[in-house]
Amino acid sequence: MLSTSRRNFIKQAAVAAAGTYAGTMAMSAKSYGRIIGANDRVQVGVVGFSDRFRTSLFPPFFGHHKAMNFDLVAVSDLWSVRREQGVAFLQDKMGHAVKGCRNNDELYQMKDLDAVFVSTADFQHALHAIEAVKAGCDAYVEKPFAETMEDNRAALKAVRESDRIIQIGSQRRSGTNYMAANDFIRSGKFGDISMVELTWNVNQPGRWRRPALVAQLKEADTDWKRYLMNRPFEAWDPRKYLEYRLFWPYSSGMPGQWMSHQIDTVHWFTGLKHPRSVVANGGIYAWKDGRKNWDTTTAVFDYGPQDDMSKGFQVTFSSRMNNGEERPAEIYYANGGELNLVNNTVSPKGGLGAGHAKEMGMEPNLLPELVLADPKMRAVASANTGGDALVTSHILNWMECIRSRKQPNAPVEAGYYHSIATIMTNAAARTGFKVTFDEKTQEVMAGGKVFKY
Repeated sequence: MLSTSRRNFIKQAAVAAAGTYAGTMAMSAKSYGRIIGANDRVQVGVVGFSDRFRTSLFPPFFGHHKAMNFDLVAVSDLWSVRREQGVAFLQDKMGHAVKGCRNNDELYQMKDLDAVFVSTADFQHALHAIEAVKAGCDAYVEKPFAETMEDNRAALKAVRESDRIIQIGSQRRSGTNYMAANDFIRSGKFGDISMVELTWNVNQPGRWRRPALVAQLKEADTDWKRYLMNRPFEAWDPRKYLEYRLFWPYSSGMPGQWMSHQIDTVHWFTGLKHPRSVVANGGIYAWKDGRKNWDTTTAVFDYGPQDDMSKGFQVTFSSRMNNGEERPAEIYYANGGELNLVNNTVSPKGGLGAGHAKEMGMEPNLLPELVLADPKMRAVASANTGGDALVTSHILNWMECIRSRKQPNAPVEAGYYHSIATIMTNAAARTGFKVTFDEKTQEVMAGGKVFKY
């Protein structure tokens, strides 16, 4: 944790800056450099030296760390091979010694550790967020935030009871195109949403597979029991350690990995917290490689105010892993046209034209032609391609909020709500029931029962 003097200094700096600070992106890195002294460096650790961290999260951090006076000082990974790789990689990049920790107990024993990146297995994110805030650390926590409501509720409670800055890895919230879409829909100019289509398709038999790494992994070189955390104990399985996205209850697969990004925009743009109901269908149609999570999914959601079932709209999510070029699409429809986040435009396409309106004695309803943002501005689909402008903005926003103590673009509530939707989808897929959400108990209900494992 920061020493008392350092914490007081940062708080005083934030107060001094409040008069000129107009938002989380309002101050430049140079401005921060003038406010925060050279001795008030933010010390950051890495929880899980994953491909995601190395190729997608680290480059934006590295690009801003000097101007923002941040440093990477430690890496925690249960697997000795990944831990050693992490130490070597970070020492080379940062130009100084980096501590390798066998587990998070060792990591959080370090003095003056201020923040962490959490990029571990899907089911561990919420639990590792709890560890971070209880250790007094701010955290950048990858999505999905949680894969069970028990973990989801516990993490939300722990974060809210702390004063820590938690940025959920829902980077669309830091994209100028998504911000423009949010502003347009919330202004009322779009009209009532009638439907949202979300798609994410690939043709990758190797997606989420790590056969070369699986062959290297030995139980003696890691801590299987600690890896399982609160999941039911089972015999050692290196595939479930490294290819966890293929196996429930370590990951929900498509809902947690891909849909969590896209459904988050629905919550953000509308202010709704979760679906009223979800149904899902699909299966393992192509890649018969021992996986348990589907390679093809279609889910249908009913959204709207919980107290007014006459108002609402439908959301569909479809994803296949046996045909596609990985160009995720999000298209919002209204009676007057569409808002398309593939090309960042608003258009009257499909809107109520003069001919059909006249037949029913109605007035035409057509949206204008608008460009929300540069058509090239969009989320990079693959998690490990690097160079994603949205991720870069998102990490910079987190770093700035650590300094200002303002809430980041994707606070813990964003993770809590997208997790409700992904857990509901997973429950529908695994039970075949139409799944609902109990507001009073904050539980996902399938067939009249609480959905667990």
